[in-house]
Formats: sequence, structure tokens, C-alpha cells
Amino acid sequence: MHIYNVYDYSRMTTQAQKDFLVYHIIDQLTEYIIIDNHISVAEALKLLYQSKVYQQLIDEDTELYIQSPSYVYELLKQEIY
Repeated sequence: MHIYNVYDYSRMTTQAQKDFLVYHIIDQLTEYIIIDNHISVAEALKLLYQSKVYQQLIDEDTELYIQSPSYVYELLKQEIY
């Protein structure tokens, strides 16, 4: 895994771009979960990684990674609440 600077996005391979988007959404979802539920990072990540939405997010065929983090979070909330 290579960590990219936002300004390097145009020079990334297609796979690296997809990975970048997925990791960005995971970061945002984790933050939303922590804020909304007042839980630790570890608890938030556990909740996220055990969700169906996470499985869809990492499945390239669904292309969920092209959606906004807030949209994906709405899907996650429907699943877990």
C-alpha cells in the first residue's frame, strides 16, 4: 500500500485511485461513527469492518467507492441502527 498526497491523485494508477477513494471513505465513516456514537476508534472500526456496507465498499463491482462518504454513511446507518 502506498499513501498518496491528494495532489498526486492524477498520477495514480486506476487501482491506486480506487484504493485512495475507499480509504478516504473509511476514514470519514470512522469519524462519523465516533462522533455520532461517542465510541472509541477501535469500536468504530470494528462496527464498520463487520458491516455489509464495508463489504460492498471494498467490492469494486459495486462501485460504492465512487459515492460520497455521507451517502455511504447513510447506508451504514440504515444497516446498523
